[in-house]
Amino acid sequence: MAQSTRIVVTGMGAITPLGIGVDAYWEGLVAGRSGISKVTHFDTEGLPCQIGAQVDGFEAGDYMEVRDAKRYDRCTQFAVAAAKTAWAQAGLEGAGVDPDRIGCIVGSGIGGIASLEEQARRYFEKGHRRVSPFLIPQFIANMPSGIVAIELCLRGPNYGVISACATATHAFGDALRILRAGEVDVMVAGGTEASMTPLTYAGFANMKAMTTTNNDLPEAASRPFDAKRDGFVMGEGAGVLVLETLEHAQTRGATILAECIGHGASCDAFHLTSPTEDGAGLASSLTRAIKDAGIASKDIDYINAHGTSTPLNDKTETVAMKNVLGDHASKVHISSTKSMTGHLLGATGGIEAIACIKALETGIVPPTINYENPDPDCDLNYTPNVAGKGDFKVAASNNLGFGGQNASVIFRRW
Repeated sequence: MAQSTRIVVTGMGAITPLGIGVDAYWEGLVAGRSGISKVTHFDTEGLPCQIGAQVDGFEAGDYMEVRDAKRYDRCTQFAVAAAKTAWAQAGLEGAGVDPDRIGCIVGSGIGGIASLEEQARRYFEKGHRRVSPFLIPQFIANMPSGIVAIELCLRGPNYGVISACATATHAFGDALRILRAGEVDVMVAGGTEASMTPLTYAGFANMKAMTTTNNDLPEAASRPFDAKRDGFVMGEGAGVLVLETLEHAQTRGATILAECIGHGASCDAFHLTSPTEDGAGLASSLTRAIKDAGIASKDIDYINAHGTSTPLNDKTETVAMKNVLGDHASKVHISSTKSMTGHLLGATGGIEAIACIKALETGIVPPTINYENPDPDCDLNYTPNVAGKGDFKVAASNNLGFGGQNASVIFRRW
């Protein structure tokens, strides 16, 4: 049942492989531009997958004191940058809002793995005295949320959601409930990830989750729903929203970007990494979000799919959408923006929620690029290769995480 307290989005921040900031990110999506290239952040020699969706041109010192930035892992730097960008767009800087009435939930699926790897090397090569005293706050996964709160002086509820690739979407759901409960007036929520490291590449590659056939043609590697998909491409970045009660936003004269109307979550309770083939878990999540939003399934105009470009995920997600939407599934515009950004793990739901909001705002649906070979098991409208246009009023974002964790969030055009 829909809640009486309405929650709106007033700010967005994105650090992505397609560019820094929401405008650069959105322009890249609409143009169908791939942000995937050869990895240059570390030596990939000998690794089965040597490509990824890196964030280039990011300068942490543009968003925080350089001295502080050196103490933060890259994932925390991304979180602070995205949060401050969203905060500025929301017009909250110097707005006189009560910091005790503002909370923050910015999660990370893996945390500061780059810092952990670096300090582990120091320990084994040079001994314990050479390990940084900042190691623990650098790698624990709640730290991005904590540092964002410190940087913005947010004294409301604060913690980090950790649910693998469903992290950011779960963060939005928790923020929605806290706001509806009247605990605070504003929530800063989303996800961040910077896990492009040798160890994570080795781990994902050895479990056969990453693509290994496109090292020489990176931009064609991520091909969600295409019959020749063979694994995901890792990306990095952050996506953060400012959510607040409608009353609070209107009282302070904020510009409203969209309304967040529903959230659903579920668990497959099935397997470490694989969803059930009938898509029951994701179907349950999306159904719960639709119920929470107080709408009918036929009201959904656009779905930003999880669409990881793995054989099982894309097939299962298609089944789930059909089971929830019925005949309407063939009419809904669907796309996987991971075809351009790669998979940002815990941050993916953050930037994909932004894609939903921009689609509602502009009437443009970003494409699923590299869709060349139809798969009979994936037979919906995935907006192949070229952006679509239409009158979109309601958009949903789906995300699934290892451990069988599913999350869906729904936005309505303002």
